[in-house]
Amino acid sequence: MSTLTHRNRRAEPVSGRRGVEDDAGRGDVPEEDEEDSKDIRLTLMEEILLLGLKDKEGYTSFWNDCISSGLRGCILIELALRGRVYLEPATLRKKRLLDRKVIFKSAAPTGDVLLDEALKHIKATEPAEPVQSWIDLLTGETWNPMKLHFQLRNVRERLAKSLVEKGILTTEKQNFLLFDMTTHPVTNTTEKQRLVRRLQESLLERWVNDAQRMERRMLALIVLAHASDVLEGALTPLPDDRYETASARSRALLDSDPDTEGRKPQACEMIWAVLAAFNKA
Repeated sequence: MSTLTHRNRRAEPVSGRRGVEDDAGRGDVPEEDEEDSKDIRLTLMEEILLLGLKDKEGYTSFWNDCISSGLRGCILIELALRGRVYLEPATLRKKRLLDRKVIFKSAAPTGDVLLDEALKHIKATEPAEPVQSWIDLLTGETWNPMKLHFQLRNVRERLAKSLVEKGILTTEKQNFLLFDMTTHPVTNTTEKQRLVRRLQESLLERWVNDAQRMERRMLALIVLAHASDVLEGALTPLPDDRYETASARSRALLDSDPDTEGRKPQACEMIWAVLAAFNKA
């Protein structure tokens, strides 16, 4: 996992969604200004992929080996924010977030194929698995052949096609000497720039020095962008002084103890559990 110490890495986006539920079942209504309300609504998975894509080339960096597992973390948090799963309650034996299982809550369709596919796996699994195990299983990182069917396949390509349908990407074929590859260059650069700007502003003009006061989807985006190794790219275009401020604030947030933050009132435990899983990796 890279840290925010070098300026030559990658980039990322943001979004808000009305009326989604959090892991406790409450309505999670993001704060939206007039500009936000005009945005194309994206899932956390689509935002992270968009941040990781090279605009003109249309593919993620070959050196980024974090984004696949990061996208699976996106799925768990998105399901929790929509009230479909939650972490089992803490007990004396299971206080740590990483020791607690992901519990199925609702089978109501999400309208997203990847989310519904992952939710189906979680519903059918007995005994329940913790967050770290689900990230590994959905990524396909398991030595148990009986659990290989949990892997979500072609995730990046499926997300890219969704972004093509939303008018943000296009589809092209590129030749790489020995093989042809389907790529998805960014066509709606305004949308990507808006997402990057919102992420930057969350660490600058809209910064609140308390994770519990931060809008949950934005907190999740920062955590997931870090886990997917695309956070640095979103901050790199900033002037040096603003870059240093944003980097310092993101480091302070990401260096927080997940178990401590997860125990605070109104905290979304799944966000902190995913951060704990990637900190451990």
